Amino acid sequence: MTSYRTVTVAGLDIFYREAGPPAAPVLLLLHGFPSSSRMYEPLLSRLTDRWRLIAPDYPGFGHSGVAPPYTFDHLAEVMLGFTDALGLDRYTLYLQDYGGPVGFRMALARPAPVEGLIIQNAVAHDSGLGPLWAPRRAFWADRATHEAALRDNFLSLEATRLRHLGTDPAIDRYDPDLWTDEYAFLGRQGQADLQTDLFWDYRTNVESYPAWQTWLRTHQPRLLVLWGRYDASFQLSEADAYRADVPTASVHVLDGGHFLLDTCADEAAALVRDFMP
Repeated sequence: MTSYRTVTVAGLDIFYREAGPPAAPVLLLLHGFPSSSRMYEPLLSRLTDRWRLIAPDYPGFGHSGVAPPYTFDHLAEVMLGFTDALGLDRYTLYLQDYGGPVGFRMALARPAPVEGLIIQNAVAHDSGLGPLWAPRRAFWADRATHEAALRDNFLSLEATRLRHLGTDPAIDRYDPDLWTDEYAFLGRQGQADLQTDLFWDYRTNVESYPAWQTWLRTHQPRLLVLWGRYDASFQLSEADAYRADVPTASVHVLDGGHFLLDTCADEAAALVRDFMP
Protein backbone atom coordinates (compact mmCIF):
# COMPACT_ATOMS: atom_id res chain seq x y z
CA MET A 1 0.00 0.00 0.00
CA THR A 2 1.29 3.45 -0.94
CA SER A 3 1.32 6.20 1.68
CA TYR A 4 1.03 9.89 0.73
CA ARG A 5 2.96 12.08 3.12
CA THR A 6 4.41 15.54 3.61
CA VAL A 7 7.58 16.54 5.46
CA THR A 8 8.95 20.03 6.10
CA VAL A 9 12.39 20.72 4.59
CA ALA A 10 14.00 24.15 4.91
CA GLY A 11 10.56 25.64 5.60
CA LEU A 12 8.97 23.97 2.58
CA ASP A 13 6.29 21.31 2.58
CA ILE A 14 7.66 18.43 0.48
CA PHE A 15 5.11 15.86 -0.61
CA TYR A 16 6.18 12.29 -1.25
CA ARG A 17 4.83 8.82 -1.99
CA GLU A 18 6.22 5.85 -0.10
CA ALA A 19 5.64 2.12 -0.23
CA GLY A 20 7.44 -1.02 0.89
CA PRO A 21 8.99 -2.39 4.09
CA PRO A 22 10.50 0.40 6.25
CA ALA A 23 13.74 -1.54 6.83
CA ALA A 24 14.22 -2.59 3.19
CA PRO A 25 16.88 -1.13 0.83
CA VAL A 26 15.73 2.27 -0.44
CA LEU A 27 15.04 3.26 -4.04
CA LEU A 28 14.82 7.05 -4.20
CA LEU A 29 12.85 8.08 -7.30
CA LEU A 30 13.51 11.55 -8.74
CA HIS A 31 10.97 12.66 -11.34
CA GLY A 32 11.13 14.63 -14.56
CA PHE A 33 9.46 17.65 -16.15
CA PRO A 34 6.59 18.49 -16.00
CA SER A 35 5.68 15.45 -13.96
CA SER A 36 5.77 14.62 -10.27
CA SER A 37 6.12 11.59 -8.03
CA ARG A 38 2.94 10.36 -9.70
CA MET A 39 4.99 9.17 -12.70
CA TYR A 40 6.45 6.41 -10.51
CA GLU A 41 3.14 4.81 -9.55
CA PRO A 42 3.82 1.88 -11.94
CA LEU A 43 6.93 0.98 -9.93
CA LEU A 44 5.25 1.59 -6.57
CA SER A 45 2.77 -1.11 -7.50
CA ARG A 46 5.42 -3.59 -8.73
CA LEU A 47 8.53 -3.45 -6.54
CA THR A 48 7.50 -2.86 -2.95
CA ASP A 49 7.56 -6.50 -1.90
CA ARG A 50 11.35 -6.25 -1.38
CA TRP A 51 12.29 -2.57 -1.45
CA ARG A 52 11.28 0.71 0.13
CA LEU A 53 10.35 3.10 -2.68
CA ILE A 54 10.28 6.82 -1.93
CA ALA A 55 9.22 9.36 -4.58
CA PRO A 56 9.24 13.07 -3.62
CA ASP A 57 7.86 16.07 -5.51
CA TYR A 58 10.42 18.84 -6.06
CA PRO A 59 9.64 22.34 -4.77
CA GLY A 60 7.19 23.90 -7.22
CA PHE A 61 6.07 20.52 -8.60
CA GLY A 62 3.16 18.24 -7.79
CA HIS A 63 1.90 18.78 -4.25
CA SER A 64 5.06 20.32 -2.76
CA GLY A 65 5.37 23.92 -1.69
CA VAL A 66 6.69 26.66 -3.93
CA ALA A 67 9.61 28.95 -3.13
CA PRO A 68 12.45 30.59 -5.04
CA PRO A 69 15.17 30.35 -6.16
CA TYR A 70 14.11 28.28 -9.16
CA THR A 71 17.44 26.61 -9.80
CA PHE A 72 18.68 23.04 -9.97
CA ASP A 73 21.12 23.74 -7.16
CA HIS A 74 18.15 24.61 -4.97
CA LEU A 75 16.19 21.50 -5.99
CA ALA A 76 19.19 19.32 -5.13
CA GLU A 77 19.73 21.06 -1.79
CA VAL A 78 16.10 20.50 -0.84
CA MET A 79 16.25 16.85 -1.91
CA LEU A 80 19.37 16.31 0.21
CA GLY A 81 17.49 17.92 3.08
CA PHE A 82 14.61 15.57 2.33
CA THR A 83 16.88 12.52 2.72
CA ASP A 84 18.08 13.94 6.04
CA ALA A 85 14.52 14.53 7.22
CA LEU A 86 13.65 10.90 6.47
CA GLY A 87 16.91 9.58 7.90
CA LEU A 88 18.02 7.97 4.63
CA ASP A 89 21.70 7.05 4.89
CA ARG A 90 21.82 4.56 1.99
CA TYR A 91 19.83 4.56 -1.24
CA THR A 92 19.83 3.77 -4.94
CA LEU A 93 18.98 6.82 -7.06
CA TYR A 94 16.50 6.47 -9.93
CA LEU A 95 16.87 9.47 -12.23
CA GLN A 96 14.52 10.48 -15.06
CA ASP A 97 14.80 13.74 -17.06
CA TYR A 98 15.12 16.53 -14.45
CA GLY A 99 15.99 13.78 -11.99
CA GLY A 100 19.35 13.58 -13.75
CA PRO A 101 20.60 17.08 -12.87
CA VAL A 102 19.06 16.87 -9.40
CA GLY A 103 20.47 13.41 -8.70
CA PHE A 104 23.95 14.03 -10.08
CA ARG A 105 24.24 17.14 -7.92
CA MET A 106 23.24 15.03 -4.91
CA ALA A 107 25.73 12.29 -5.78
CA LEU A 108 28.62 14.71 -6.27
CA ALA A 109 27.83 16.58 -3.06
CA ARG A 110 27.31 13.45 -0.99
CA PRO A 111 28.51 10.24 -2.70
CA ALA A 112 28.62 7.97 0.35
CA PRO A 113 24.88 7.17 0.53
CA VAL A 114 24.60 6.27 -3.16
CA GLU A 115 24.51 2.48 -3.60
CA GLY A 116 23.79 2.67 -7.31
CA LEU A 117 22.25 4.69 -10.12
CA ILE A 118 19.35 3.89 -12.40
CA ILE A 119 19.15 6.24 -15.39
CA GLN A 120 15.89 6.46 -17.32
CA ASN A 121 16.09 8.95 -20.21
CA ALA A 122 18.23 11.49 -18.35
CA VAL A 123 21.19 13.18 -20.02
CA ALA A 124 24.76 13.72 -18.84
CA HIS A 125 26.43 14.34 -22.23
CA ASP A 126 25.90 17.28 -24.58
CA SER A 127 25.56 14.88 -27.52
CA GLY A 128 22.42 13.48 -25.89
CA LEU A 129 20.38 16.63 -26.55
CA GLY A 130 18.35 16.26 -29.75
CA PRO A 131 17.10 18.68 -32.43
CA LEU A 132 14.30 19.98 -30.19
CA TRP A 133 17.00 21.71 -28.17
CA ALA A 134 17.91 24.24 -30.87
CA PRO A 135 15.35 26.87 -29.71
CA ARG A 136 16.25 26.05 -26.14
CA ARG A 137 19.94 26.74 -26.74
CA ALA A 138 18.93 29.99 -28.46
CA PHE A 139 16.98 30.92 -25.32
CA TRP A 140 20.07 30.36 -23.16
CA ALA A 141 22.10 32.56 -25.49
CA ASP A 142 19.56 35.43 -25.57
CA ARG A 143 16.64 35.09 -23.16
CA ALA A 144 14.86 38.34 -24.06
CA THR A 145 14.74 37.55 -27.77
CA HIS A 146 13.83 33.89 -27.54
CA GLU A 147 11.66 33.49 -24.44
CA ALA A 148 8.34 33.50 -26.35
CA ALA A 149 9.57 30.78 -28.69
CA LEU A 150 10.92 28.79 -25.75
CA ARG A 151 7.58 28.87 -23.97
CA ASP A 152 5.83 27.61 -27.11
CA ASN A 153 8.45 24.91 -27.64
CA PHE A 154 8.44 23.86 -24.01
CA LEU A 155 5.11 24.61 -22.30
CA SER A 156 2.43 24.20 -24.98
CA LEU A 157 -0.12 21.37 -25.04
CA GLU A 158 1.50 19.96 -28.18
CA ALA A 159 4.92 19.98 -26.54
CA THR A 160 3.50 18.29 -23.44
CA ARG A 161 1.89 15.60 -25.62
CA LEU A 162 5.07 15.11 -27.66
CA ARG A 163 7.10 14.48 -24.51
CA HIS A 164 5.05 11.33 -23.97
CA LEU A 165 4.42 10.10 -27.51
CA GLY A 166 7.76 11.05 -29.03
CA THR A 167 8.22 9.10 -32.25
CA ASP A 168 6.36 5.99 -31.06
CA PRO A 169 4.11 4.77 -33.92
CA ALA A 170 1.84 2.91 -31.47
CA ILE A 171 0.14 5.97 -30.00
CA ASP A 172 -2.88 3.91 -28.97
CA ARG A 173 -0.77 2.56 -26.08
CA TYR A 174 -0.79 5.98 -24.35
CA ASP A 175 -3.43 7.29 -21.98
CA PRO A 176 -4.16 10.94 -22.99
CA ASP A 177 -4.60 11.80 -19.30
CA LEU A 178 -0.81 11.54 -19.05
CA TRP A 179 -0.30 14.83 -20.88
CA THR A 180 -3.61 16.60 -20.26
CA ASP A 181 -3.05 16.34 -16.51
CA GLU A 182 0.49 17.70 -16.88
CA TYR A 183 -0.72 20.52 -19.11
CA ALA A 184 -3.32 21.43 -16.49
CA PHE A 185 -0.49 21.57 -13.93
CA LEU A 186 1.49 23.90 -16.21
CA GLY A 187 -1.58 26.14 -16.38
CA ARG A 188 -1.58 26.81 -12.64
CA GLN A 189 -0.99 30.40 -11.64
CA GLY A 190 2.70 31.21 -11.71
CA GLN A 191 3.80 27.91 -13.20
CA ALA A 192 4.79 29.25 -16.62
CA ASP A 193 7.11 31.80 -15.02
CA LEU A 194 8.50 29.29 -12.52
CA GLN A 195 9.24 26.69 -15.18
CA THR A 196 10.74 29.25 -17.55
CA ASP A 197 13.07 30.50 -14.82
CA LEU A 198 14.05 26.94 -13.93
CA PHE A 199 14.71 26.11 -17.56
CA TRP A 200 16.85 29.24 -17.88
CA ASP A 201 19.00 27.60 -15.20
CA TYR A 202 19.12 24.33 -17.18
CA ARG A 203 22.12 25.73 -19.03
CA THR A 204 24.10 25.12 -15.82
CA ASN A 205 23.38 21.41 -16.24
CA VAL A 206 24.98 21.36 -19.67
CA GLU A 207 27.99 23.19 -18.23
CA SER A 208 28.17 20.52 -15.50
CA TYR A 209 28.12 17.49 -17.82
CA PRO A 210 31.95 17.10 -17.86
CA ALA A 211 32.02 17.06 -14.04
CA TRP A 212 29.28 14.41 -13.95
CA GLN A 213 31.15 12.30 -16.50
CA THR A 214 34.33 12.58 -14.43
CA TRP A 215 32.40 11.46 -11.34
CA LEU A 216 31.04 8.44 -13.20
CA ARG A 217 34.49 7.48 -14.50
CA THR A 218 36.11 7.96 -11.11
CA HIS A 219 33.50 6.28 -8.91
CA GLN A 220 32.34 3.57 -11.34
CA PRO A 221 28.97 3.21 -9.58
CA ARG A 222 26.66 0.26 -10.09
CA LEU A 223 24.70 1.58 -13.06
CA LEU A 224 21.53 0.50 -14.84
CA VAL A 225 20.43 2.48 -17.91
CA LEU A 226 16.84 2.12 -19.15
CA TRP A 227 16.14 4.02 -22.36
CA GLY A 228 12.98 4.57 -24.39
CA ARG A 229 13.93 4.43 -28.05
CA TYR A 230 11.08 6.76 -29.10
CA ASP A 231 12.20 9.73 -26.98
CA ALA A 232 12.01 12.89 -29.12
CA SER A 233 13.90 15.04 -26.60
CA PHE A 234 17.02 12.97 -25.95
CA GLN A 235 19.18 11.04 -28.39
CA LEU A 236 19.28 7.25 -28.37
CA SER A 237 23.09 7.42 -28.44
CA GLU A 238 23.00 8.76 -24.86
CA ALA A 239 22.33 5.26 -23.53
CA ASP A 240 25.66 4.00 -24.87
CA ALA A 241 27.46 7.18 -23.78
CA TYR A 242 26.92 6.04 -20.18
CA ARG A 243 28.57 2.71 -20.98
CA ALA A 244 31.63 4.60 -22.23
CA ASP A 245 31.89 6.19 -18.78
CA VAL A 246 31.02 3.04 -16.82
CA PRO A 247 31.94 -0.07 -18.87
CA THR A 248 30.15 -2.40 -16.44
CA ALA A 249 26.84 -0.54 -16.87
CA SER A 250 23.81 -2.62 -17.76
CA VAL A 251 22.15 -0.79 -20.69
CA HIS A 252 18.71 -1.64 -22.06
CA VAL A 253 16.78 0.09 -24.86
CA LEU A 254 13.04 -0.55 -24.64
CA ASP A 255 10.11 0.18 -26.96
CA GLY A 256 8.93 3.23 -25.07
CA GLY A 257 9.29 6.98 -25.04
CA HIS A 258 10.70 9.69 -22.81
CA PHE A 259 8.42 8.53 -19.99
CA LEU A 260 9.27 4.86 -20.37
CA LEU A 261 6.94 3.71 -17.60
CA ASP A 262 3.93 4.88 -19.66
CA THR A 263 4.12 1.71 -21.74
CA CYS A 264 7.03 -0.46 -20.51
CA ALA A 265 6.46 -0.65 -16.77
CA ASP A 266 6.61 -4.46 -16.61
CA GLU A 267 9.91 -4.67 -18.49
CA ALA A 268 11.43 -1.77 -16.55
CA ALA A 269 10.35 -3.20 -13.19
CA ALA A 270 11.85 -6.59 -14.06
CA LEU A 271 15.20 -5.00 -14.92
CA VAL A 272 15.16 -2.90 -11.74
CA ARG A 273 14.35 -6.04 -9.75
CA ASP A 274 17.43 -7.78 -11.18
CA PHE A 275 19.62 -4.75 -10.47
CA MET A 276 18.61 -3.74 -6.96
CA PRO A 277 20.57 -5.05 -3.95
